[in-house]
Amino acid sequence: MAVQSDALRAQIFQRLHPHAYLERFLAEGVRPDGREPREWRDVSINVGSITTANGSALVRMGKTIIVCGIKAEIAEPELDAPDLGFIVPNIDLPAICSPKFKPGPPSEEAQVLSERLNDALVRSNILPLCTLCISSGRAVWCLYVDATCLNYDGNAFDATLVAIIAALGNTTLPQATFDPDTTTTMCSRTIRVPLSLNKNRRVVSLSFGCVGGSTPTLLADPTSFEEPLLTSAISIIVDVEGRVVSTERATMGEDDDGEGDVLASHGTGSLEKCVLVAKERAVVLHKLFE
Repeated sequence: MAVQSDALRAQIFQRLHPHAYLERFLAEGVRPDGREPREWRDVSINVGSITTANGSALVRMGKTIIVCGIKAEIAEPELDAPDLGFIVPNIDLPAICSPKFKPGPPSEEAQVLSERLNDALVRSNILPLCTLCISSGRAVWCLYVDATCLNYDGNAFDATLVAIIAALGNTTLPQATFDPDTTTTMCSRTIRVPLSLNKNRRVVSLSFGCVGGSTPTLLADPTSFEEPLLTSAISIIVDVEGRVVSTERATMGEDDDGEGDVLASHGTGSLEKCVLVAKERAVVLHKLFE
């Protein structure tokens, strides 16, 4: 009974005073889930889990679970880009994955994540759009990359990008030929071709969050409990050769003046530390694709 009573008091304290709850853990050098501040959660990848899709992957990052399926359709190219196909990433954060999301149209967070994922794919150039051309000016492939969060425990961007990259590697398309006489595209029932990926441009994202208060701390791979308490966050996208493709920093609403923000208070030095830690972690994640 005493153990249950202590656990109940801890839950109540966590709900009423989340900042103080987190600070008490960080003062001891650990986080509520038992990790050290710069420790990452375990990641696993399972590809080909959706048999009705052209390619798919399921990723677990701690308790965050993302499933990604890719469906291919034939479309007409844009007039000003007759040789380029399309890739359309989208993420769904349904109410079933977390109490923070409500039923209805896509939330603002989901739309922002979709834009960030599209930007990451464009910057990395892992899939040259010219490789999706079937016939110049006539027919190209359009890849709909749909990711769904099955369980949300923070850092959906990193987990979803891993799922998308894994799903692209698992995707095959039927061999397609365009008949100019009938202006139709014929697809083979038996011959399937993998995507022409730039494997040296494969990317992963590593995200950090800054917690202010009496002990400003940099946290790797923040959870859903930690995310609302962050003063700022940064995501670093690293390719398979260890090159930084892009960095994206966001300032949270709680601490707009930068007080208690590790990145703001320590400037480029802290950013360089994030980059070094991100590159070390990227090596581990890239091995999961092999």
